Amino acid sequence: MSTRHILLGLLAGGPSHGYDLKRRHDEHFPQARPLAYGQVYTTLQRLVRDGLALVEGTDSDGGPERTLYRLTAEGSREVADWAGQVTPPAPFVANEIFAKVVTAILTGGDPAAHLLAQRAAHMERMRELTAVKTAPGADLATVLSADYALNHLDADLRWMTTTQARLTTLTALTVEVDRA
Repeated sequence: MSTRHILLGLLAGGPSHGYDLKRRHDEHFPQARPLAYGQVYTTLQRLVRDGLALVEGTDSDGGPERTLYRLTAEGSREVADWAGQVTPPAPFVANEIFAKVVTAILTGGDPAAHLLAQRAAHMERMRELTAVKTAPGADLATVLSADYALNHLDADLRWMTTTQARLTTLTALTVEVDRA
């Protein structure tokens, strides 16, 4: 996920302080890793440097001085261009669950036991996400985020089911190849 573009998108709603942008990011992307304040302010400095955002001013409201940022026309064009681009599907499979199953097969471990334990963890996370998205007052961002995560977990579960069914064949083939 592009922090640069997400912050530009959040600035499209109007001038904001870094603190407010971080809070809004965490609200709009509830299943994503929360942004660190340092990352927000470093990214904002780069946006200003690149002419995509401007410092609108500073205020203190009785507290520490805070800088107000606003989107420039160039920043607005960039975030619109970015949002309109198709994200290419990942060209490679880089998944830790897959890697652990293959490693268990190669090392004589117990991939079936790992798959069962992983399935239980996935099911628990799916129950948590379902509760989050069906909670009274769940906002659209929370529901969309939970749906996205649930679909990925479901795809993992389908892969685990297929792999579990193939383990006997896969393990026998691996042993034969290693002996050759």
